[in-house]
Amino acid sequence: MTLSDPIADMLTRIRNAARIGREHVNIKASNICEGIAGVLKKSGYILDYDRIDDGCQGIIRVTLKYDSDGNSVIHEIGRTSKPGRRVYSPVGDLPRVLGGMGISIVSTSKGVMSDNECRQANVGGEILCTVS
Repeated sequence: MTLSDPIADMLTRIRNAARIGREHVNIKASNICEGIAGVLKKSGYILDYDRIDDGCQGIIRVTLKYDSDGNSVIHEIGRTSKPGRRVYSPVGDLPRVLGGMGISIVSTSKGVMSDNECRQANVGGEILCTVS
């Protein structure tokens, strides 16, 4: 089965696994999904991720992060730019999620970055998703 939107599939798997308290979640591997996982790890929303070779496409195993009470660190994760409606933004118009308490993940010419990294590098791009 082919996926028309692997980013939405990744976000849905993470959202569902976090809601039921899973420790790990497996996602079909792609470069963009690995970039998103890297940004989530750098920003402290997940503990770690590993790329596992299964002889086909590969799998990204994401280790989710929970606080001391057992609540997920990721409260809300949602897709912004979709295959039917792409959302691009220059660096000056990048959204601030919850007044800076969350992040936007942006695909730029320099790779996948958080909105803060985009402001520092002075690049805009396609807003993939928001996390809080």
